[in-house]
Amino acid sequence: MELLPALAISASGLTAERLRLDLIANNLANINTTRTPRGGPYRRQVPVFAEKLREAMGQTPGLAPGRGVEVAAIVEDSTPPRLVYDPSHPDAGADGYVALPNINIVNEMVDLITATRAYEANVTVLNAAKAMTMKALEIGR
Repeated sequence: MELLPALAISASGLTAERLRLDLIANNLANINTTRTPRGGPYRRQVPVFAEKLREAMGQTPGLAPGRGVEVAAIVEDSTPPRLVYDPSHPDAGADGYVALPNINIVNEMVDLITATRAYEANVTVLNAAKAMTMKALEIGR
C-alpha cells in the first residue's frame, strides 16, 4: 500500500470537512439576518463535493482510482425563506410578515456533528499512516 497517496486523500478530506464546518458556522451566525447586499434574507449555503480521480492512462489495474475529494461548488439552498408574523420588525412587509433565512438549526447541528465525525475519521487515518511509516522506518534499522 502506498502511504503518501493515503495521506493526500485524508488531507483532502480534512480540507473539505473544514470548509463544511466553516459554512455551517456561517449559516448559524446568520440565522436571523434579514438583510443582505443582494436584498432579502440570508440564504443557507451548502458545499457540493466531488471525487478527485486519477488519470485512467498508465494506472496499474486493481488500484483505487480515487485521489480524494474536492469542493465542486458552494451553492445556496433553494428552499423558500421562513415567514414570521412580526409587524414591529423593520423588515416586515405590508402584511406584517418578515422573511427570515431558510436555516433550520436542527439540520445545521446534525450537519455539524457529521462533519466533525468525518474530520475525526480523516485525522485517524492520518495518524494510522504516520504510525505505519514510523514502524516501517524502525524495521529498516
